[in-house]
Amino acid sequence: MEMEKKIKILQGMYAGALADSVLRLGKEGILEKVTAEKRAEQLTSGKMRASQLGITKPQEVFDVLPEIFGCANWKTENTEHGFKAEATGCMLCNLAKRMDARSPCHIYCLDPMEAMVKGVDDSADYKVHETLWDGEKCYVEVSTR
Repeated sequence: MEMEKKIKILQGMYAGALADSVLRLGKEGILEKVTAEKRAEQLTSGKMRASQLGITKPQEVFDVLPEIFGCANWKTENTEHGFKAEATGCMLCNLAKRMDARSPCHIYCLDPMEAMVKGVDDSADYKVHETLWDGEKCYVEVSTR
């Protein structure tokens, strides 16, 4: 089997495992609690995680993670005070919806991305405006100083 095909299979299996965990955490009524706990942990380890992935600038978070995980199709655009990032498709979100799970957006995507953005620029302001779970796209604005 070709390496690229193996990677696509692994990315799909990984997204499926994450969607399954959101389904189970939601059924147990602890998704919000676990998401909050993980967010705090991620904000503490964001700098280290970004370094492990070779990320040195906030905008690179939205370039490197899709390359590795193949999940959301993030595109970035520079703005006057930083950049905006948009995704119009996400494998994890689609799988979670098909499984009738709760939203995986923050626990497995947006919060870890915020942690890495702030890990490489602690003055960055990270704002989620919309997610594919509730809207037509994921839309994040990052302001840097």
